[in-house]
Amino acid sequence: MKIGFDAKRAFLNSSGLGNYSRNTLNALHQYYPDNHYILFTPEIKKKLFHHYEKFDVISPDSPTSKIFKSLWRSFSVSGYLNKRELDVFHGLSNELPAGIHKTSVPSVVTIHDLIFLRFPEFYKPIDRNIYYRKVKYACAASTKIHAISKQTKADIVNYFHIDPEKIEVVYQSVSPKFFKIQNTGELLKKYELPEKFILSVGTIEHRKNQLAILKAIRSSEIKTTVVFVGTPTIYSAELLKFISENKLENQVKFLSNIPKKDLAGLYQMATLSIYISFFEGFGLPVIESMASGCPVITSNVSCLPETAGDAAILCDPKNIEEIGAALTKLIENKKEREKYIAKGHEWAKHFHPACFSEKMISLYSQVLS
Repeated sequence: MKIGFDAKRAFLNSSGLGNYSRNTLNALHQYYPDNHYILFTPEIKKKLFHHYEKFDVISPDSPTSKIFKSLWRSFSVSGYLNKRELDVFHGLSNELPAGIHKTSVPSVVTIHDLIFLRFPEFYKPIDRNIYYRKVKYACAASTKIHAISKQTKADIVNYFHIDPEKIEVVYQSVSPKFFKIQNTGELLKKYELPEKFILSVGTIEHRKNQLAILKAIRSSEIKTTVVFVGTPTIYSAELLKFISENKLENQVKFLSNIPKKDLAGLYQMATLSIYISFFEGFGLPVIESMASGCPVITSNVSCLPETAGDAAILCDPKNIEEIGAALTKLIENKKEREKYIAKGHEWAKHFHPACFSEKMISLYSQVLS
């Protein structure tokens, strides 16, 4: 098959949609190398997407298109599809190029979540409007919709009134690095970490609910260091204020832009991982933790119980006492940690790149047939 991809996020986003895009492309290339993969991107950043040279990459080549890169991605890519004789085009991040419905090329779009509709207060009105129009068009124009969870599928049906038969749920994969034992010997020194620490991975933002972790640590009088790994936002100021007011400066560490190999090592060294978000389309750090052999605490809302299966401790993200009790349980009870490590290892196998890529190739074949 000759498959085209909107690969903007693979080159330009360091987390979230970027990780999904890179994991998807690398898995397909590794396990199905006989296919021809063509990536369309408005810009190439080598730092994020290593070894992208193994793909056929198309980006703006004229002076005008290089200036108006976003317009090139939205309105010019469809013109390439028939010329390149693609069998399928896949929009990896919630959208498809305008006019694709007028081409003869069938398409798949991955919808990650509809958080901008569920929690509009987290977004600027102009951004909500843009996201709504793009997702609505992509859902209508696509031949098939790939939802990354049952939660996302339900939201697509409810908000856009799409026929459920058009939507296929395929859980995303995690990088193979998280399944491999990493050399962790120098990481504690490199990042100035203690031997025991709680790890929380995710953008520092209100929806991820990191403040609840700090409140639980204070209320339960937990002395273990917590390490937040993620891009800071304006929400970081709330965390810093709480840390200062409660004299937790020596117990909290912030890290960002961590190489994936190092992140896998941090998971493997951590006492536990906690991801207590209010809402997610999937919750990739939950599976990254499990694949790395790190016991997990996560939320009992949104898709997170679906993502975690029975391999994590689930908590109400608003219940500080419940979160504190779960943290204490895993920190103080080695047998409980070992139980969830074992369960997590088994559950994470469902999200291995080999399993994921097989299902995606099957989806493309469905679209073609």
